[in-house]
Amino acid sequence: MWLLLLSRLLLVYQPVSLAIAASAALRSLPVRGFPLVVGITARVIVAGFCVAAGVALTHRRPGAVTLAKLALVLSAASDVFVYTTSYFPNNLPPGDAPLYVAGSLVYHAAWLMYLFRSKQVRHTF
Repeated sequence: MWLLLLSRLLLVYQPVSLAIAASAALRSLPVRGFPLVVGITARVIVAGFCVAAGVALTHRRPGAVTLAKLALVLSAASDVFVYTTSYFPNNLPPGDAPLYVAGSLVYHAAWLMYLFRSKQVRHTF
């Protein structure tokens, strides 16, 4: 059940989150310029890894767990970059960035721990 949830989150949440963030960020493209384009491109690549991992988990492909671990690490790094730099616009209230970073790291760490320690994952793959 948890493995199915993770695969769906990777398949659906990451692309939807990217679409919402990128559409809002594009309005600030004239102000932020090339660094914003690089940030959006990086997030597209991370979302691609997440979708690939979600598909691999769904179809129980060899290497799916390794790809999912990589996708989660890249997603966490992307979140930390977005929340701690000014290259990608966000609408966080002042002083809330550390809370969002902590929340993101806890979320990704929990899924990584699940992938590393779960008997269901070891049995399935």
